[in-house]
Amino acid sequence: MARRRFLTDEMGEKIGPLLPELPVNPRGGRPWRQNREVLEGILWIPHTGVPWADLPEGYPSPSPCWRRLRRWEEEGLGLEIWRTFLAQLNEKASLDWQEAFLDASFAPAKGGGEAVGATKRGKGTKWVVVVDSQGLPLGS
Repeated sequence: MARRRFLTDEMGEKIGPLLPELPVNPRGGRPWRQNREVLEGILWIPHTGVPWADLPEGYPSPSPCWRRLRRWEEEGLGLEIWRTFLAQLNEKASLDWQEAFLDASFAPAKGGGEAVGATKRGKGTKWVVVVDSQGLPLGS
């Protein structure tokens, strides 16, 4: 199966500097997969809606993709990238701040969990997203 590219070269050049440098293991070992390759694998999952285990050949294996995504989220990298691109769109006057829409959702969760947006009763997770008139997410 041919690997689908989600990022153009221009996008890769903008996102690349925001991604952390890969650590070097002084004891050797298997080299890290490049951030761009892993990011392409991460983007394939929400695009298709399939489990990590079904990541096709041509992408890194599911484990490095999932671990890197978890690490980047723990470091707040997703939010940093999102804010960086929002700032660039705002500078170009590409955002419509005159009209915005709210959308909310709720996902039930066994045991409640301690996720962001956990409900008062601890029965799930709720979230609200604000988008401009073009559907670009402005905040959550």
